Amino acid sequence: MIAIVDYGVGNLFSLKCSLDAIGAEAVVTGDAAVLRNAGKIILPGVGAFGDAARKLQSTGLDTVIKEEAAAGKPILGICLGMQLLFEKSYEFGEHQGLGLIPGSVVPMAGFIPAELKIPHIGWNALRFQKSSPLFRYIQEGDFVYFVHSYFAAQCNEFVIADTEYGQYLTAAVQNKNVFGCQFHPEKSGTVGLNILKAFAQLEDAPC
Repeated sequence: MIAIVDYGVGNLFSLKCSLDAIGAEAVVTGDAAVLRNAGKIILPGVGAFGDAARKLQSTGLDTVIKEEAAAGKPILGICLGMQLLFEKSYEFGEHQGLGLIPGSVVPMAGFIPAELKIPHIGWNALRFQKSSPLFRYIQEGDFVYFVHSYFAAQCNEFVIADTEYGQYLTAAVQNKNVFGCQFHPEKSGTVGLNILKAFAQLEDAPC
């Protein structure tokens, strides 16, 4: 079973529907015991990093996610959920993340060409940097859907795909059993469903 973390931030309904569409058993939950008993965890998120991090901390779910990741459980962060996997973010100040992937989340402003709109919204192609089980059913050059104003940096060792938007931006990351997608698989059509399918088929961590 896949547990989708409900901490008051994220588009949970469309993600649950996407997992239902590929035949994956999934539950939306903020219950620590359910997260611990699940085979895999997905951390979604939309909005501001600082607010999301505080909500995770206030519920104690940040500790649960870190402990389950350390135990080898497959974890997938999506959009803001991916950014929360990193050590810190500089979105409206400096905020601590989960620290599951080394690196920082920084603004696109000042990095991409000034004529490009922020947030970056739309379909962009993936450029693979490393092989990953997450890409089992997709191909390099496939398009996925992005909505973001910040991106993960200082994390080259863990980048498995990037995308071009005036500059190359981190699109997906992996640190052993911890995965992240800056884009929204649940909004990326067949390609996104195939990414979720690949995640759902990862081997569960031993209990």
